[in-house]
Amino acid sequence: MKPVLFFSILLITIISSCKEKEKKSYKLPQNAMALIASDSVKSWKLAQRFNGKIRMNMGPCFMAYRQTFQIDSLVFDNNSKTINCGPSLKGKWQLHTTSKGNHFIKISSPQLPQLLNSDKEYKYFKILYLSRDTLKISFSHKQYGNQVRTITDYLVREDLDVGDRYFHH
Repeated sequence: MKPVLFFSILLITIISSCKEKEKKSYKLPQNAMALIASDSVKSWKLAQRFNGKIRMNMGPCFMAYRQTFQIDSLVFDNNSKTINCGPSLKGKWQLHTTSKGNHFIKISSPQLPQLLNSDKEYKYFKILYLSRDTLKISFSHKQYGNQVRTITDYLVREDLDVGDRYFHH
C-alpha cells in the first residue's frame, strides 16, 4: 500500500472516530404515569440535588420537601408547611415527548413565573430515569445575575430511607 493512501485511510479513520456520538434518548417505561403517580397519588422526596456538577447542601427546606403527583394530573408540593421555605406549588402535570424522543414532565401553574423566576406558566422537567422508587429529572433554572444553570434532582419514594441526604461539604 502506498504511504499516501495509508495515511489518507488513517486520517479518515481518526476523524470519523472523533465525531461525537449522538446520545440515545432515555426510553421511558410504558407505565410511566403509574410510576410517577401510582394508582392515584404518590409523593416523592428529594434525595440529592445538583447545581450543574456541584452537589447542593440539603438544609431544612430540601429535607422536608415533598412533591406529590396525582393520576388525575394534579401536582403540588409542601413548601409552605416548612417555616421560611416559601409558598407551595399547585398545578397540573402531563408527560411530553419531543420529536427527538426525549421525555419530560410538563408542569403548568400560574405560580411558576414567581416560584422559578420564569416568564412562562409552564416548565419542562426532563426525565433522565424513572422507576418505582426513583425519579431523576433535570431542568434549566435562572439564578442570581440571570445565570442559567442545569439543576438535576434525584427524587425517591417518600417512604424510602435514604442515607447521606443531609449533605455538607
